[in-house]
Amino acid sequence: MRAALTIGDFSVATHLSVKTLRHYHRVGLLAPADVDADTGYRRYTTDQIPTAQVIRRFRDLDMPLDQIHAVLEAPDLRIRNELISAHLASLEQNLARTQSAVASLRDLLDRPPATGPVSHRRVGATMAAAVTAVIAMSDLVPWYLGALGELHATLEALGVPASGPSGGTYAGGLFADERGQAMVFIPTATEIQPLGRVEPVVVPAAELAVIVHPGSLADVDRSYGALAAYVASHALQVDGPIREHYLVGRQDTADESAWRTEVCWPIFSTGTAA
Repeated sequence: MRAALTIGDFSVATHLSVKTLRHYHRVGLLAPADVDADTGYRRYTTDQIPTAQVIRRFRDLDMPLDQIHAVLEAPDLRIRNELISAHLASLEQNLARTQSAVASLRDLLDRPPATGPVSHRRVGATMAAAVTAVIAMSDLVPWYLGALGELHATLEALGVPASGPSGGTYAGGLFADERGQAMVFIPTATEIQPLGRVEPVVVPAAELAVIVHPGSLADVDRSYGALAAYVASHALQVDGPIREHYLVGRQDTADESAWRTEVCWPIFSTGTAA
């Protein structure tokens, strides 16, 4: 007969609190071997200690309880390993994001805010191929990458060369309300035929204050902040979407330090250069 432990002793043996063990019982993750019908006392067997230890380690890795349950109930070793590998991959992605955020914060603390240089530019109306959608801010990066890839593939298939660097326009609501219109475009010398999500557009003329952001877009907010401060201090701001021009980007090189992005704020031109 397997040796039995009270819930208190099982807690000591596994370093899982009594409260946690009761919760795991309620959600069906780790049920006691026996529950006294009269007293409600829970008793566990020593055979359950390894399972409890595995659960504890998965929780140390922030694996959700439903995923732990799926791992424990996996019908074979292959499926179990696939579930564990998927969670480890997710942890690695989160670690990379955390490391990037830490590096960006240290850089922000160690270096003074970017202040320019800011230039003024008048751009004419530009014919382009574009993908436009109303999106959530949380979807911006994957949507942008997908749209830009589709634009390049479509122009290549049509045999239409780009006449300038790719760009994007982003409505204020995308930032203020976390949902708004975004457009990614590639300038073309001739009007293209619509194909899939790609449509011909004319990017309107505008007066812009421009700052060049070097490197990864992970900390592009620093250049946005410097540009906004400049525009506000000179009382130049007008309504209109923010523009970005991707002078050197992911499609050109995998070296993020070489990326260059123009951030462009619509302004009322006074004819005075920055």
